[in-house]
Amino acid sequence: MNHTQIADLATIYTDKSAQFLRDIIAIPSTSCNEGPVVERIAEEMKAVGFDEVNMDPMGNVLGRIGSGKRIIAMDGHVDTVGIGNPANWKHDPFKGKVENGIIYGRGASDMKGAMAAMVYAGKIIKELQLEDDYTLYITGTIQEEDCDGLCWQYIVKEDKIVPEVVIISEPTNLQIYRGQRGRMEFEVFTEGLSAHGAAPERGENAIYKIAPIIKDIEQLNKELKSDDFLGKGSITISRIRSGSPSLNAVADMAACYIDRRLTAGETMESAKEEIASLPSFKKAGAKIIIPEYNEASYTGLKYAMHKYYATWTLDEEHPVLKTAISLYEEIYNMKIAAGKWGFSTNGVSTAGIFKIPTFGFGPANEIHAHTVDDQCPIDHLTEAMKFYAAFPKYYVQSVV
Repeated sequence: MNHTQIADLATIYTDKSAQFLRDIIAIPSTSCNEGPVVERIAEEMKAVGFDEVNMDPMGNVLGRIGSGKRIIAMDGHVDTVGIGNPANWKHDPFKGKVENGIIYGRGASDMKGAMAAMVYAGKIIKELQLEDDYTLYITGTIQEEDCDGLCWQYIVKEDKIVPEVVIISEPTNLQIYRGQRGRMEFEVFTEGLSAHGAAPERGENAIYKIAPIIKDIEQLNKELKSDDFLGKGSITISRIRSGSPSLNAVADMAACYIDRRLTAGETMESAKEEIASLPSFKKAGAKIIIPEYNEASYTGLKYAMHKYYATWTLDEEHPVLKTAISLYEEIYNMKIAAGKWGFSTNGVSTAGIFKIPTFGFGPANEIHAHTVDDQCPIDHLTEAMKFYAAFPKYYVQSVV
């Protein structure tokens, strides 16, 4: 494989990919509102020569190159978080301003920069005829910020696309990543008995019943297991609510909403059992409810899943990871050790649920994700194109 030819075209197409990034930054695309940006991405995929571009019923855009038997996917979600207080932004979040070689705007790092690089990597593949016995899907997926992995549950189960390897192009600062902690959300409920506030002894206050559980959860966070690679699991309470017939009555229900980050070896069942085994939980007769995400996509489709997002890693000796690192070292002429994300990605489904070998490589630095300094260096687009364009052919020729 001629890396010089790929690098030359990546340099030539840097300006076009940068302009494309600016174009899609200018299209607001919070979760469940991605329709216009999906259409713009599909338009660009067609313009640069993809073999086929479709939108599935959920609203994911699926760009195909090649028709070989080995299926490879490169994934980038196209939804973003909101902008918060506009006054906190130095640069307009929807202008894609260029300053000192950096493009600023909501989604620049997370993760429209990767989408721009992948689309133009597809153009490089077509121009240099780098097709082989593979079918490459470049996917612009939706609703990740609201419910990571939901899109890939749909793609695998309903679109019937099952890759043998997936690249997650979340920001890695042009490094190779091989995993992340998982997470889950749930509520702990206690029930009480309402009574008039003038005679609280006649009732049973659900808030008082949940208070010891809250203290025990605070202590539990200090005791959770750790993993040498992924780090420590964590638990925190993010919201407390209660209910009563009026503000002059004893609370007859209380609930605390929990964010639980899961390290290696921790599962939904093990996390639930940790809470259920607390003496305070048992004494209160409390319940655990795992909420379901069931919001309609921009197409109107609802595809429900529980808010559990599995932990995943790709083993250091796995052929997919070794191949990715080998290619990386050829392209960039430097040694690398695979890292990990601090946040969650669509890999919770591709790797965590479906056990598809998955790794990460993307432009921009994750420290800028979700911030008012959201940004992507233009030279990262150039470098990312090199890897994305080279990987499919290199992979099928390296991994049998």
